[in-house]
Amino acid sequence: MLLTLFGILVGAFLATQTAVNSHLKSYLSSTFLASFISFTIGTLFLFVIMIVTGQSVFISLDTFTDYPFWIWIGGILGVVTLTVNIFLFKELGSVEAAILPIFGNIIMGMMIDHFGWYYTDLHPFDWMRLFGVIFLILGILVAVVLRNYIYNRNNIVLQDKEQNEAKKWMWRLIGIAAGMGTATQVAVNGYLGIVLESKTHSAFISFLVGMITLLIIVVVRQDNIKEIVNPVKAKAPLFVWIGGLLGAGFVLGNVLLANTIGTGQTVVLTLFGMMIGSTIIQQFGLFKSIKVNTSVVQIAGLVLMLVGVVLIKLL
Repeated sequence: MLLTLFGILVGAFLATQTAVNSHLKSYLSSTFLASFISFTIGTLFLFVIMIVTGQSVFISLDTFTDYPFWIWIGGILGVVTLTVNIFLFKELGSVEAAILPIFGNIIMGMMIDHFGWYYTDLHPFDWMRLFGVIFLILGILVAVVLRNYIYNRNNIVLQDKEQNEAKKWMWRLIGIAAGMGTATQVAVNGYLGIVLESKTHSAFISFLVGMITLLIIVVVRQDNIKEIVNPVKAKAPLFVWIGGLLGAGFVLGNVLLANTIGTGQTVVLTLFGMMIGSTIIQQFGLFKSIKVNTSVVQIAGLVLMLVGVVLIKLL
């Protein structure tokens, strides 16, 4: 039960990080720069934890030769997912940008558990999990798609008939693949934690790789790194700096959960926590986000998701 609540809390970390980083972005001209700041703070935070707890940040050279290369790609997968989500919002709109990665996340999480990919423990996909996934996806569709439809049903939206449908389907497939990448990141970081014999070290490496990847992107894009001081000059709220801490907590929590309950259940719990966290943040307009009252449809969607979580995790 405690692990279940912890998984939901970890998911809420991600929802909070999204809101915090969104406000941080308002002081900068580049989303990638905001993400780079977040990853840098998270990396430094995990570095301090390792030093304080007496852990070494160094890695044995044998680790690079004795284990598969994919144990190092967790941070890259995180950055790729972040980048894809930015483009999905532009190409497909907010609803599909939210749903498709989640759909891919759930599918991949269950596949990893069922087949034991990335040296994870086997958790066979049975009928109970199938019904749980159905309720989970149905809840997401109700909370996001149906709510959006009801909200906009009186608006007339003109569709461009000449819009390239093949291009849209390409982005839909990319969105699902990005969600699969998120589940893969959970499994990869979980195994890295076993290899390094430290969950904190695994999270640190993931963040470090992500930070370096984002730095390369920022340099290639020629973003103005000097803008990093903009939030300080503008006397931004202190909470704009905690995105990296929340992200570090999310990755570290995922490593712990993946090694304990499996990738599939970790994905399910964190997704549910993310939906709850997002709903609370919108309801109260936390972190200077736009206030959106929670609807009955959203609550119904969350209840359906809860049924799915119970079927997958508890029964």
